[in-house]
Amino acid sequence: MRMKTTEQSRATDSRRQQLLEDIKQTKFALDCAYSHFENVVDPDLVDSSIYELKAVQMRYRFLLRQAELLDSIT
Repeated sequence: MRMKTTEQSRATDSRRQQLLEDIKQTKFALDCAYSHFENVVDPDLVDSSIYELKAVQMRYRFLLRQAELLDSIT
């Protein structure tokens, strides 16, 4: 039983590390998307940057919810 708990702990730590790395990368992508949105002037590019920004925001919120769930079960 003890070995199983250790394996579960390692798996949770590995998942937590991966999740934190995904959050970090997505935060960077979100910062880039905001910057891109603020600097485009062509109407087509404005529309494109809005879609990009929305997609990255949704991914960021998803990852934050996953981190909250992971913290609540450990």
